[in-house]
Amino acid sequence: MFPIRQIVNNVRRVAPGFRAMSSSGPLTAVEVDNEGIATVTMQRPPVNSLNLDLLQDLSKSLDEVAKNKCKGMILTSSSPTVFSAGLDIMEMYKPDIKRAETFWTTLQEVWIKLFGSNFVSAAAINGHAPAGGCLLSMSCEYRVMVGGKFTIGLNETALGIVAPKWFMDTMTNTIPQREAEFALTTARMFSVDEALKVGLIDETASDKADSVDKCKKFIKKFDRIPPLARAITKQKIRQGPLAWMNKNRAADTQEFLAFLQNPKVQQSLDMYIQSLKKKAAK
Repeated sequence: MFPIRQIVNNVRRVAPGFRAMSSSGPLTAVEVDNEGIATVTMQRPPVNSLNLDLLQDLSKSLDEVAKNKCKGMILTSSSPTVFSAGLDIMEMYKPDIKRAETFWTTLQEVWIKLFGSNFVSAAAINGHAPAGGCLLSMSCEYRVMVGGKFTIGLNETALGIVAPKWFMDTMTNTIPQREAEFALTTARMFSVDEALKVGLIDETASDKADSVDKCKKFIKKFDRIPPLARAITKQKIRQGPLAWMNKNRAADTQEFLAFLQNPKVQQSLDMYIQSLKKKAAK
């Protein structure tokens, strides 16, 4: 899955003279500080819903972090109240099948790059993180969530959608399987305190700046750990879900496309969209 030579080539200690750098795409911004820690900020208002364009930008940003041999990356949001609202429903509602296929394969790529990254990863969750937002945060190694009335969880079943196996694998990599099963089947959304108690997040923060600072402290814990040993250990622990994805990507994509073309699924999505329109009209 991840040959040792590849990991050796991609894992380097950041040189003492590492320069701060920044770059921006339309929907993500990447900033790297003088210690070699990158902050990737999703910036698709109002709620960072994951459409094809944002996923493509995010994929490029993760490539940039890896290319620049950053020792760590923090994923966060420009929104003050939403980390990411999850997959953009409009990518799945009455879809163009070719675009839907590209959308799904890009989501797979983002997950592989994030869940299987050689660099240390952390999520500064500064708002609500349902569904795909929860997936992104769980794919990181550490999660710090801003306190308040925010919620996080994989709530796909509430929309009549079955979370793919790799979504489930990511959750069972994060919290106990029994807790994950109950959460997945009931579409449970965890409060910040509940998420901390079950292990869905690792720390809470007072605000976004505090969450980013705590993520940086986590990343710096590895300064004295040989990066190659850390990366290989991570790859071995996460090897099962990653190997499954590499073997089943085509089948997973076809299952998704067949699911989208199910009339009952489209009916459920239509009902959900109409309910959103009614809320917006009030």
